[in-house]
Amino acid sequence: MHVILHPRQLLQQIAGDGLLRNADFRRLWLTSALTQFGAQITLLALPICAVLMLHATPAQMGTLGALESLPFLLFGLPSGVLLERCRRLPIMMCSDAMVATALASVPLAWWLDALTIHWLYAVGFVLGTGMVIGGSAEQVFLTFVVGRERLVDAHAKFAATESAARLIGPGMAGAMVQLLGAPIAILCNVAGFMVSLANLKRIRAREPKPAPTDTHPLRDIRDGLAFVWQHRVLRTLAWTSGAWHFLFYGYMALHVLFATRVLGMTPGVMGTAQMLGGAGILAGSVLVKPLSDRLGTGRAILAGLCSCALGFALMPAIPQTLLGSASLSTIAYAVVVFLLDCGATLFFVPYIALRQRVTPDAMLGRMVATMRSLTVASAPLGALAAGALAERFSVRTGLACVAAGAVLLAIAAVTGTRLRSVND
Repeated sequence: MHVILHPRQLLQQIAGDGLLRNADFRRLWLTSALTQFGAQITLLALPICAVLMLHATPAQMGTLGALESLPFLLFGLPSGVLLERCRRLPIMMCSDAMVATALASVPLAWWLDALTIHWLYAVGFVLGTGMVIGGSAEQVFLTFVVGRERLVDAHAKFAATESAARLIGPGMAGAMVQLLGAPIAILCNVAGFMVSLANLKRIRAREPKPAPTDTHPLRDIRDGLAFVWQHRVLRTLAWTSGAWHFLFYGYMALHVLFATRVLGMTPGVMGTAQMLGGAGILAGSVLVKPLSDRLGTGRAILAGLCSCALGFALMPAIPQTLLGSASLSTIAYAVVVFLLDCGATLFFVPYIALRQRVTPDAMLGRMVATMRSLTVASAPLGALAAGALAERFSVRTGLACVAAGAVLLAIAAVTGTRLRSVND
């Protein structure tokens, strides 16, 4: 029997939510929402610039994906030292400003008739740099704002916002790319970053200035690596997430090529189909807390990993015309995106909360940066390998190799790790 709340009761529940009474959390949440909606534009418009405007090959798309993830390998560990020695909010703001500037250069280069694939390579590298530094800072700053005991709830709210962005954003982005062109759509994202920066300036919480230290940065990096390696749970999470990112970036390098050139979708149709991914994130954000409570954190992570494996396996199996209909193929594509995004949410929400719960405050910044560096270090190789396979054989073959790896990873994680016994 379902209980339907009166609007007044619903408002009372919202008012009683401790997180939503925190003004700084609301501002941080709003900033995340703006970033997530803008990311949907960039995730579609930047590859569309490469595929449709610059006629990029699979190998070039693999290179673009590799350069977007390379900063995790180059700057991930040093950023951990930075986060331990500096306040995080200014780092977040500088990161957003850097990304906005890089994105603004794309429509400018297009207007000057100077846009090339190498220009997009440089933009992708800057975007990745902003993600590794600003993203790590946001995770640590969120812990400071809400406290450890509310991290799962906070991350679930962020995931719900991401689901709304994925539900509305791709269709909106596809229509913008279709009607205005990819460069102008990217310019709209730049405007969102400007609003985000203004909102971050209004956050009142001020972290205490980190205590000065004379420890050499390399010593801090070594301590971060040692902490993760010696911690059984973090070590397991690191190699599992590292393998997942290798496969995911291989998929990301090829999915626009697969949708546009193999399945024949226009940017508008592709964006509309990807909207179901937002429903997948929403489903994952709703399920993650009860699933974690019922099965335990470790098993919730494994459930997400298995859902991702199923999505990866089904994607290359979609024919150009399912049962003679291109529309049915588009629907099948949307359903697979739903599985992938739902699985990714079920995987990463408890994954992020668990790794931050088991880490003391003194190591939190280094742990986040170390884990992000280690887990995404394999991503450039995954993107390059997928691009090379697609160039040598076909885009469908490249995605099939990603699928095989995802199934093997799920089997190894379920049978070869102790995540099943991790309850908190």
